[in-house]
Amino acid sequence: MKRLFIPLLAVLIVATLRAGPPAATPTPAADDASEAQTRSAALELAGAFSNDGYKIRDGYYFGTLEPKKSAVIEVNLFAGDEYWFCAAGASPARKLTVRVYDENGRPVEQQSYGDGASAAAGVVASASGKYLVKVTLAEGETSPFTFLYCYK
Repeated sequence: MKRLFIPLLAVLIVATLRAGPPAATPTPAADDASEAQTRSAALELAGAFSNDGYKIRDGYYFGTLEPKKSAVIEVNLFAGDEYWFCAAGASPARKLTVRVYDENGRPVEQQSYGDGASAAAGVVASASGKYLVKVTLAEGETSPFTFLYCYK
């Protein structure tokens, strides 16, 4: 039995290596367009803060929001640094809100900005550590959105 098992295992390994990696499932073109549209809007909003010396952090979060529902994104912040958290949705989103909380779920003092399907919250981190950013679809129908942030 052992004599048969080892050659059979070797054949399976070689067949798997020759087959290559599994094919990726293509994403529908509509999702690509929505992601590009919301990312562009979020970058446009963040660009206004970069004019004030903020650097846009590499990376972003893309997802879908349902009416009156929220996405909560965990971020690590450094004491004394200033941050602007930006989110942008696409039609049929009509109003987004962005709120920041400390790791215990208490609201953090912040400045807020909102213009329809784009919103931002500015904070100065009082302590280094984990913070939670809550993006909510306040008005509109289920919509894609992109979240990113700036710091200085």
